[in-house]
Amino acid sequence: MEAELAARLVADLAWVRPELLLVGFVLIGTLVGAWGGDRSAGVLSGGAVLVLIIAAALSFGQHPEAPLPVFNGALAIDGYGAFAKGVIGLAAAATLLLGADRFARSNARRFEFPLLVALSAIGMFVMASANDLITLYVGLELQSLAAYVLAAFRRDDARSSEAGLKYFVLGALASGLLLYGASLIYGFTGSVRFDLIAQAAPSGGIGLVFGLVFLICGLAFKLSAAPFHMWTPDVYEGAPTPVTAFFAAAPKLAAVALLARVLLGPFGELTDQWRQVIMALAAFSLVIGAFIALAQTNIKRLMAYSSIHNVGFALMALAAGGAQGASAALVYMTIYLPTTIGIFAGILAMRRDGEDVETIDDLSGLATRKPWLAMLLTALMFSVAGIPPLAGFLGKYVTITAAIGAGLWPLAVIAVVATVVSAGYYLNLIKVMWVNPPAAPLMPTGPTVALTAGAATLLVFPGLVIAFGWITQAATTAALTSFP
Repeated sequence: MEAELAARLVADLAWVRPELLLVGFVLIGTLVGAWGGDRSAGVLSGGAVLVLIIAAALSFGQHPEAPLPVFNGALAIDGYGAFAKGVIGLAAAATLLLGADRFARSNARRFEFPLLVALSAIGMFVMASANDLITLYVGLELQSLAAYVLAAFRRDDARSSEAGLKYFVLGALASGLLLYGASLIYGFTGSVRFDLIAQAAPSGGIGLVFGLVFLICGLAFKLSAAPFHMWTPDVYEGAPTPVTAFFAAAPKLAAVALLARVLLGPFGELTDQWRQVIMALAAFSLVIGAFIALAQTNIKRLMAYSSIHNVGFALMALAAGGAQGASAALVYMTIYLPTTIGIFAGILAMRRDGEDVETIDDLSGLATRKPWLAMLLTALMFSVAGIPPLAGFLGKYVTITAAIGAGLWPLAVIAVVATVVSAGYYLNLIKVMWVNPPAAPLMPTGPTVALTAGAATLLVFPGLVIAFGWITQAATTAALTSFP
């Protein structure tokens, strides 16, 4: 018996090599940082980028023919989780590059930054593969606790400290909602494992539906979906800009993957019950993100509402249900991530008097000062606005098509109208860069930031446009094998 258990443990460990690699890096990195202090920040940042890319490659290579439960069903290794973890690893590596360059230029390097990003990535990897309520919570809180510290990373900055405190307090409230929902689900089904919950769900009654609603509300907070978005603008504005870029990218995909796993796995038979909730969240996110952003004067707050708006498209895809909805959400987030990382790279490339440029007026006449940066940001803004033939248009097309295919016409109409409204603030940014008189000169740009912005633009067009068919096919295959 002991030999059999040992063999099973070894077999299970082979399927979590990406997570083990990240855990090993964090443990070793903590020792290196404790010994070398902030002098080791550069080495640790480079090591974290390399480890995240390797973990992403290992994740992309996991393709079991059917979902494979490991560690007594705590995790499920499948195509959907593998695809999500691969993209999460690459997005985390890209934002880590931005942070390393930004903190190096401001002489604020600290060895904790890459370790916290790696810890958050471990939590996101666990979220993408969670197969029971306990693992779901552990992964979510591991990601969140690291994020709280990252938000308050600049201890001498009152705004950063305030952002971390707001994020922590509101995050604790969301965790309470999630735990209460999980306890109701456990009480009405008698299990925390997703497969056993799925068997008991049809006879769970109204109590199970209440538990699911509380669970969705907790996850909606992590996703910054309206009306649970109250933390997003303040945290995005107060946190250091590289941290804001991180929040806007990888955690969003991890939350979408986790929500898809919860809704389409254990509660796949209750689609009619949870669809109305997801549709409401999607509609609120699309409308609030589009209209309130029009009144913003701070770029980071504008991007916060932009992220809320874009989360609405992913939720709309999930509301469609089934493998088509899951694959559409995955495709959309895969396209959205490089776009938003590129925009934040462009923001980081603009510094004046040693401080980050944050207001829209600071972009005035950017085309005169830095024409290459204005062109990159223009392409990225057109993409996130959904202008064809850029990649952002293809992402929106996939999600709207999935909604129409499921008969969700009203939601699709709301998405189209909200997209037209959101184009207003993207076009205003472009107008400010190209038409307004030049503002004061900007400081030189770091090479890493410039390369990241350029690479993101090339991905948006033509890279992701050319690879769109492959991405869609891979996401569809992953969804069909994970949610048959």
